[in-house]
Amino acid sequence: MAEPSGGVRATLWDGPVRIVHWLLVVLIAFSWWASEDHMNWHRWSGYAIIGLVVFRLYWGVAGGGAARFSSFVKGPRAVAAYAATVGRRDVATTPGHNPLGALSVLAILAVLLVQVGTGLFAVDVDAFEGGPLSDRVSFDLGRQIAEWHELSFRALQALVVLHVAAVLFYWIWKRTNLIGAMVTGKRTLPSDPGLTRAPAWRLAAGVVLATAIAWALSKGFRF
Repeated sequence: MAEPSGGVRATLWDGPVRIVHWLLVVLIAFSWWASEDHMNWHRWSGYAIIGLVVFRLYWGVAGGGAARFSSFVKGPRAVAAYAATVGRRDVATTPGHNPLGALSVLAILAVLLVQVGTGLFAVDVDAFEGGPLSDRVSFDLGRQIAEWHELSFRALQALVVLHVAAVLFYWIWKRTNLIGAMVTGKRTLPSDPGLTRAPAWRLAAGVVLATAIAWALSKGFRF
């Protein structure tokens, strides 16, 4: 795998970003498997995904370095300018997500919010299984939401396939190992981007916040 000559080994992804990323990979696959005959596991997996998504949204504002949305979410001009360079066979040197990758991240997070949100209200055809908030809506609406839950998962599958295809494209064509960077948190770049880390208290606050929200939703806000 080619790397920039004379570069430095820079830290991009902190532990929280990497842990959330790989836990989402595992839990999304597990939720898919459990949706057929293990609804209780499916629900608990969904609650865990809620917590992870809430934490990632929080960490995108309160985290440090490449975790912050402000470090990689760009405007239309920046996206178009970067898109014009994608076909070039050179090593990607963007510190963190590139402007196109940022759109993928935002899309996946948005669809995950729809996915877990609809799951909270969805009810099965026999009204035997339902989300913790399914009693707040009528049976017919709960069934409609269940259909939206299924459709949002199809959209999520499409986004995951696109995401994996993009990672493989960067690996094969642009000689950039994005998988390794999400495992180790480091990449070789032409220069150190000087990304800062968030203090530990922000991490602790985010974990507490995400856990509290996931727990409250799992109880249907009944305390």
